[in-house]
Amino acid sequence: MTVTRDRAEAAAPAVASAAPRHQNRLARWDGKYTPYLIIAPFFVVFGIFGLYPLLFTAWVSLHEWHLVDGDQGFLGLGNYTELLSDSKFWNALGNTISLFVLSTVPQLLAALGLAALLDRGLRARAFWRAGVLLPNVISVAAVALVFAQLYGRDFGIVNHLLGLVGVSPIDWRAETWASHLAISSMVMWRWTGYNALLYLAAMQSVPKDMYESAMLDGASRWRTFWSITVPSIRPTIMFTVVTSTIFGLQLFAEPQLFDPGGTALGTGGSDRQFQTLVMYLYEKGFRLFDAGYSAAIAWMLFLLIAVIAVLNFRLTRRIASKG
Repeated sequence: MTVTRDRAEAAAPAVASAAPRHQNRLARWDGKYTPYLIIAPFFVVFGIFGLYPLLFTAWVSLHEWHLVDGDQGFLGLGNYTELLSDSKFWNALGNTISLFVLSTVPQLLAALGLAALLDRGLRARAFWRAGVLLPNVISVAAVALVFAQLYGRDFGIVNHLLGLVGVSPIDWRAETWASHLAISSMVMWRWTGYNALLYLAAMQSVPKDMYESAMLDGASRWRTFWSITVPSIRPTIMFTVVTSTIFGLQLFAEPQLFDPGGTALGTGGSDRQFQTLVMYLYEKGFRLFDAGYSAAIAWMLFLLIAVIAVLNFRLTRRIASKG
């Protein structure tokens, strides 16, 4: 019994020292690998639903690929060569940029002004803030239906109001600039309030003592807004510029639903006067079943967005460095 007890006492320190080593090893593994396990679901989902479709689309764009019959042969850059000489592609690109500029620039300026109004001491502020977000939560199909009626050629309210000041009725769907203005107003109506709330949240984080110092120096409200408010919310402004650029270049639902008679065709009017790149992709891929050509359009759109995103990033860094 004495020998057994001595052996147990001798082994006890070894067991006690082995336990901390095991715990330390587990702690090191936990600190090293747990962060990767936590973020792994995102990369798995992104790989399945983001990276794989992107790479597969690039592969399809290099082939003559029918949407139903599948691969019909390798073309290399044939789809891209044909795309660059396609007048319909350049028309869609011009329409996309025009609609993007007409809808995004006034939208962000209006959102900035609206946020400044909401930041003041208004009565029922919660009601007004919820109200500006209402257009964003309404179905785009319902919005398009209402605006299609507003811009009707014969019985539209807009033409009726223009007639009161002596302006002849405008065929909003037949004319290029008229259709662009009508669709841009639809986009502005949906997204101005959303961006205004983003600006409002940023404005409320600006230190109040900066405004008090400006008032003591005799600065006007207008001067305070442009010298204090706007520079202070610059990161939020650049965020909305980037996101609005991405959404604006992918414009599809509003112009597609603006012409009820041509919704199934995706041509954007009788003369393609408001057909966007995504609408042209839809026409080629889902009406003419040319998946290879539509994949090439998708990649050209991706490259366009990437270039503009890089320009926005460089502009952001330059403005930040000057600030």
